[in-house]
Amino acid sequence: MQNQPPPLLSTTWPVFTAELVAALKAESEEGLAEQVGRLRIVEECGCADDFCQSFSTAPKPKSAYGEGHRNVCLDAPWPGYLILDVVHKDVMFVEVLYRSPLS
Repeated sequence: MQNQPPPLLSTTWPVFTAELVAALKAESEEGLAEQVGRLRIVEECGCADDFCQSFSTAPKPKSAYGEGHRNVCLDAPWPGYLILDVVHKDVMFVEVLYRSPLS
């Protein structure tokens, strides 16, 4: 049996996907906005905090992201926080805090 790829963000949470694209475009992050349709939910955060809905879009590194890492803090279209971990132009992790359930 062949392993299935992780689910697409756009299939799992289409409303959030559109919000993420809009927030990235508002910050002139066109290159990141273009990636959103291809992002997959590799792993949910798992921290068990009731305010956290963060997820990885790529396998986690064994240590810190290192060179080429930056945080992109976005104005979320809802109360709360939306922060992306980007490494060399690739979205690796999406931090979603204090928002209503993703849809």
